[in-house]
Amino acid sequence: MKFEYVPQGVCARHMSLEVEDGHVKSLKVTGGCNGNSKGLAALVAGMPVKEVIARLEGICCGHRQTSCPAQLALALRHLMQK
Repeated sequence: MKFEYVPQGVCARHMSLEVEDGHVKSLKVTGGCNGNSKGLAALVAGMPVKEVIARLEGICCGHRQTSCPAQLALALRHLMQK
């Protein structure tokens, strides 16, 4: 299943996700820190959705109360609710 998400409160502007059989198949982040976004995408590829959420939920970026990883966890939560 493909899913598009617009993160809030972070530098990233858009996240395109593909989830298959409860695992993250791919992630593409537009905007934000290019290297970090590519690293995050490489790390979560193949991971179970529930594990990604558990590991990334609640991470902050500097003075912000959220981060791109936390926004990815939120996007996956939204996807699971569908």
